[in-house]
Amino acid sequence: MARPLSDQEKRKQISIRGIVGVENVAELKKGFNRHLHFTLVKDRNVATPRDYYFALAHTVRDHLVGRWIRTQQYYYEKDPKRVYYLSLEFYMGRTLQNTMINLGLQNACDEAIYQLGLDIEELEEIEEDAGLGNGGLGRLAACFLDSMATLGLAAYGYGIRYEYGIFNQKIRDGWQVEEADDWLRHGNPWEKARPEYMLPVHFYGRVEHTKNGAKWVDTQVVLALPYDTPVPGYMNNTVNTMRLWSARAPNDFNLRDFNVGDYIQAVLDRNVAENISRVLYPNDNFFEGKELRLKQEYFVVAATLQDIIRRYKASKFGSTDSVRTVFDSFPDQVAIQLNDTHPAMAIPELMRIFVDIEKLPWSKAWEITKKTFAYTNHTVLPEALERWPVDLMEKLLPRHLQIIYEINQRHLDRVSALFPSDVDRLRRMSLIEEGGIKRINMAHLCIVGSHAVNGVAKIHSDIVRTQVFKDFAELEPGKFQNKTNGITPRRWLLLCNPGLAELIAEKIGEDYVKDLSQLTKLHKFVNDDIFIREVSKVKQENKVKFAQFLEEEYKVKINPSSMFDVHVKRIHEYKRQLMNCLHIITMYNRIRRDPTKLFMPRTVIIGGKAAPGYHMAKMIIRLITSVAHVVNNDPVVGNKLKVIFLENYRVSLAEKVIPATDLSEQISTAGTEASGTGNMKFMLNGALTIGTMDGANVEMAEEAGEENLFIFGMRVEDVAELDKKGYNARDYYDKLPELKQVIDQIKGGFFSPKQPDLFKDVVNMLFHHDRTLQSPSVYVLEGPSPSLDQQKWERMVLLILRKGELKVSNRCLGKTFVSETAWWKSF
Repeated sequence: MARPLSDQEKRKQISIRGIVGVENVAELKKGFNRHLHFTLVKDRNVATPRDYYFALAHTVRDHLVGRWIRTQQYYYEKDPKRVYYLSLEFYMGRTLQNTMINLGLQNACDEAIYQLGLDIEELEEIEEDAGLGNGGLGRLAACFLDSMATLGLAAYGYGIRYEYGIFNQKIRDGWQVEEADDWLRHGNPWEKARPEYMLPVHFYGRVEHTKNGAKWVDTQVVLALPYDTPVPGYMNNTVNTMRLWSARAPNDFNLRDFNVGDYIQAVLDRNVAENISRVLYPNDNFFEGKELRLKQEYFVVAATLQDIIRRYKASKFGSTDSVRTVFDSFPDQVAIQLNDTHPAMAIPELMRIFVDIEKLPWSKAWEITKKTFAYTNHTVLPEALERWPVDLMEKLLPRHLQIIYEINQRHLDRVSALFPSDVDRLRRMSLIEEGGIKRINMAHLCIVGSHAVNGVAKIHSDIVRTQVFKDFAELEPGKFQNKTNGITPRRWLLLCNPGLAELIAEKIGEDYVKDLSQLTKLHKFVNDDIFIREVSKVKQENKVKFAQFLEEEYKVKINPSSMFDVHVKRIHEYKRQLMNCLHIITMYNRIRRDPTKLFMPRTVIIGGKAAPGYHMAKMIIRLITSVAHVVNNDPVVGNKLKVIFLENYRVSLAEKVIPATDLSEQISTAGTEASGTGNMKFMLNGALTIGTMDGANVEMAEEAGEENLFIFGMRVEDVAELDKKGYNARDYYDKLPELKQVIDQIKGGFFSPKQPDLFKDVVNMLFHHDRTLQSPSVYVLEGPSPSLDQQKWERMVLLILRKGELKVSNRCLGKTFVSETAWWKSF
């Protein structure tokens, strides 16, 4: 088989990013050499590949700066309504290649670096992922920033500049081991520190009630230092800003409390304050009620709201005078989106600013606050919902607790007036949970304090409205809406799959990059055999390239002509990597039982991180790696079946595996996955989906046709019915011999001969705490139909590609901006 073209070689062929001008290449080479000399203080004799990466990054950033300044000037002069996206996570990944694409510089940079005798793909691989997120929630935030810039919205992302992002995952002896992600150790060429905008954030203290109102006094101050990162739109000269806050101790931190002899200790204690932005909490879909986490949540909203109000008051560029002193127009100029409940403290903080500092009457302050905030719910799992102990809130943020109590009292007075004598409803709807330890329900706070609440897929929004927050939806039905998640096609098609991007452009033009609804034009080619073969050829080239990567990184040789069956996401029981593992063992047993039988060769690729404290998720990883060891070393199986666990799955690795995927696994229990965005990325890159009717899979099936996906398993109502009726896993175990064999192998130590009872917790979970065995006949025992002939499979790929427009973050945000119907309208 011919060597596949590298991405660099593909980009030299394609037109979608414009023809390279000689003067552009010369200018880039000049900028590169200038930065190597003046910024990095190196010459070509001593420069390292990392120096070359930094020189290129600074050269590309030079092309951002003018656009960045002009964009901000324009916003200050025109003073449009601004969108503020508050999120504790922004899972950005790498920046260099995405920036080159959005600025239309990629071909010119390719040529310039080639002429300098360097390999641009090698330089791109040197960049650290900005892993400031756990999974889907943080990646959605990153996609939204890209799409808002591309739509030309005056938008800002606000979060925390964690020194250590999501941990690096190592697999040692089959176990997950966590290592710190010191992503800033070499510096970050994309950020600009803004110490002139450093702001104080207060903690602890006490509240004094005076004739002029409440005063929060005797607080401990931590400074918030902003770092700005440019966010370029696609080919539109708009460059928005992501502002991330870093915690700094004030110069007098603790010094007042120590005598001279303790000066050294006082300086060392500055770390206590600066620990706030030290590390990202690595828990996804699990609430960890630690004081440091609450500090992080308040830190980001307190600094951000000060910044927002400063910008609101200073309406013209270059002016620091308070132009606006009246807040009536605040909701017309400011929209704040809360990405889940993590930034929920923004609601009482804005009330504190309005009531205690700006001296607005409560009713006016509350009216403005509600009109300003909107809330996105990301999960319905009970263990993931934030509930902060009242005692902790009273110690850390005493004034905010008083404000929350007041909000709750007025809220319950309203509920009581509408539903007199319904005490149980009052208990269910209270912001304060009284059972056992008193806790504040942050989701309830967000709902009460926002004018709009959205789920992130139709089925999820229905569950939010009819089950999880049913009482609130009955109170204010117009407040609840759906905004199905989206992805940015710049990163998830142009960047990661240039061959497919160009093939589509040749058929329907290049405008689809900004408007994926144009992918419907591919419908006329669904019976074009030549085009179908070209799409298939691109997929095969991507598979060969990824197979080479796997061989280099994992020392496993795989068959690039096999079906690449990929399951990549956070490891969690509800995402059912364990069920996938049962299917792998079933396939293995069938091959062993009849080695001569025709079998579609398959490479199963599973990747994802388990939260460090999540025992069962770590055991699932251990089981997968144990099964992989047995399967991959069995000579009877040979190339028919390989199992790979992708170590340290992250954004930059997703960009490699997604374009090479044939089959995408989206198999969560119906009603548990809020949306999923990986499903959309695979769909956009021509992978077929096997999945349940959960999250955005439902809308994907509706749009592309259920016959073009492999849908199996219970629907949400079936799960509810099963829970009501009762579920006994042993019934399935006794009834299905193949399934019984799989469980017995796990239980008996077939995959862990040195520790036969290693997986006893997994087996116990399968029998007593899980519904996995309820759908074995359609997934574990059957799986997606490998009997499909190649031609039908390839045609199905084209049928789902033409519907790839369904889930693009532009569309979720505001392709509807002009018609004022979707996300933007919710402000």
